[in-house]
Amino acid sequence: MAREYSIYDVFTDQKLAGNPLAVIFDGEGLTAEAMQAIAGEIKLSETVFVQKAENTAYTARIRIFTPARELPFAGHPTVGTAIALAERNHADAGGSLDQVSVLEENIGPVRCAVRLRPGEASFAEFDLPRKPVKMDYILEKGGIANALSLKAGEVGFENHLPSVWSAGVPFLVVPVHNLRSVESLEFDPQMWERVAPYADGALSSAYVYCRGGIHHRARFHARMFGSGMGIAEDPATGAAVAALAGAIQHFDALPDGHHPMIVEQGVEMGRPSFIHLHIDSKDDEIVKARIGGQAVRVASGVLDL
Repeated sequence: MAREYSIYDVFTDQKLAGNPLAVIFDGEGLTAEAMQAIAGEIKLSETVFVQKAENTAYTARIRIFTPARELPFAGHPTVGTAIALAERNHADAGGSLDQVSVLEENIGPVRCAVRLRPGEASFAEFDLPRKPVKMDYILEKGGIANALSLKAGEVGFENHLPSVWSAGVPFLVVPVHNLRSVESLEFDPQMWERVAPYADGALSSAYVYCRGGIHHRARFHARMFGSGMGIAEDPATGAAVAALAGAIQHFDALPDGHHPMIVEQGVEMGRPSFIHLHIDSKDDEIVKARIGGQAVRVASGVLDL
């Protein structure tokens, strides 16, 4: 059976930057085992399979697979698929389009706003389907530092400490002293497996961050290592930024109000990505948050499967 697909670079307005995503537009009739095998064949950070929504009011149901396992939710697949479907469904319309769509993911319905403009990279943002929560684990700072090939004194800044957060996918978020520490670290997956907790039945991935960035607009600079997902390093990770939002609220004690910021990632991989994070805070808690970014199509074709 011929199944059309496209590849998008997500969280960027430039081709061959950001995080590549494969979107299989006809995922009907495929078993979970077949989808996992296809994702393993494609070997991008995530591959999305689009299916008919169970709720007819929603745009589509999507299944998200890394090369190693299925995820209940992920950021760059949500942004990329929302844009891919909007561009595909309105290819003949031309002009500008502002659209709200809902994608059914394993975590639940995810509301997305999509903006298409002629001559510009399309933009989408989504409301976090689940607010980030802190997961209590005993963490050994020295072991974490060793797994990142850093000195223990380089782990942590100000009052930020390593902690595990999840907005659907757990991450061990690791603050480090400065940009140079983030750039120079070397991730050891075997050592990481000995020091990182298993959360929700899977090894927590590493999301390493510091304040500032290469780009003057970046509030934070980050890298993600997901050996448990089959991802050596990821150029952009929306689900990790969703988790990071909890750490930012917790450690920075954001005042009541709206807090927009940009997290840059993928710089060390030569695929710079810019993830838009918006946090609405009240009484020391996140009331709501959303994540967004641009995406550009770089390839289309047909799978003979």
